[in-house]
Amino acid sequence: MTVSNEDMSSTPPVPGNILLFEALMYASLGVDALSAAFTDYSETDLTAVDKLTTAAFIGVFVWLVGLAARRRKPWARAILLAALIVSTVFVVALFLQDGLRGRVAIEILSLGLGVTGMYCSFTGDARGWFGIRQGGDRRG
Repeated sequence: MTVSNEDMSSTPPVPGNILLFEALMYASLGVDALSAAFTDYSETDLTAVDKLTTAAFIGVFVWLVGLAARRRKPWARAILLAALIVSTVFVVALFLQDGLRGRVAIEILSLGLGVTGMYCSFTGDARGWFGIRQGGDRRG
């Protein structure tokens, strides 16, 4: 069985900035998952439902990253951007309340990875990946 060049060209290669976006977002979510896994819940008022909700959110964000990076869904990237903005507000409030302690430092690390990944999804060779031209017009 042979594969023609026409079959190979139907799926464009994933741009480098999108690969960086994907890797950095997964790293950010990995930091969040590890942080949640090693949190001492006996010191907080969190219940098993709260732990399950955290795991579900991480799972949904992993799914959204895959949709944005591999399936070229701009709405998934928009949801991730909105979540990153909300997360930034949360981390700033946490920093102002607690200062730079272990938990806050981990949140800042995760946020930094997410912001850098999101930046990559809007710049360089990632432009046009989501089928949006300059000026907001969609390619048809």
